[in-house]
Amino acid sequence: MKNLHTEAVDRLFQAILNLKDLDECYSFFEDICTIKELQDISQRLEVAELLSQNISYLEISKKTGASTATISRVNKCLIYGNDGYKTALERLKEKGDK
Repeated sequence: MKNLHTEAVDRLFQAILNLKDLDECYSFFEDICTIKELQDISQRLEVAELLSQNISYLEISKKTGASTATISRVNKCLIYGNDGYKTALERLKEKGDK
């Protein structure tokens, strides 16, 4: 797999960090991603949140429509990943965002 840490990826992340509000995020992500990509990414975050609440795979699948393969992949990231989901979810919780 190619190294994720490239100047192009750094630039993308800097662009995201410079967005000021939800409206700007919607505009940017609607331009840069397909609707399906956005739905998939947001679904993974929802799956991570439910997994962190110890919800069963079956219940998560029913609630989100995610496949067990997707749920398993997100779970592996929660256990063995770089804590990206955990950091994002903690920050959302701190801000009181759902």
